[in-house]
Amino acid sequence: MEFEQRLKRAIQRGEQTRVASDRAEQARQLTAEELKTRYSAGRIEVSEHIENCLRKLVDYFPGFNFSSIVGDTGWGAKIVRDDISLRAGRNESQYSRLELLVTPRGTADILEVVAKGTIRNREVFHRRHYQRLIELDIPVFNEQIDLWVVEYAEQFAAQT
Repeated sequence: MEFEQRLKRAIQRGEQTRVASDRAEQARQLTAEELKTRYSAGRIEVSEHIENCLRKLVDYFPGFNFSSIVGDTGWGAKIVRDDISLRAGRNESQYSRLELLVTPRGTADILEVVAKGTIRNREVFHRRHYQRLIELDIPVFNEQIDLWVVEYAEQFAAQT
């Protein structure tokens, strides 16, 4: 009889643990409205950081034109520069740009940033960084954006 009592208590403890685990999981799951709010807040904060970084980069490299991007492709900014290279009597157009965008919200519950860098008509990088909305950490996004902008500046300075 003692074994059966211990067995019943063990089963009860197991069921209580499962119920507690289920409650904790439900608390972690965000509602659709909470996910939308979290995405919007993250998008605004990250796109403002993108704009600040690219405005600072333009200050160091005259000739770049800054523009904000707001639309179907996403939110962020880009800098663009057209140079002319004279070689053996020929004029060549040299196109450089850096574009950083927060992509529009899709079916996946993520916040994603896309970076595209081109220097003198050559794509130097095309990168993506994303996080799930329930684990969203804005400082990590800001660090990644800083790294991409610094990397682009270093490569641009080396090639001009």
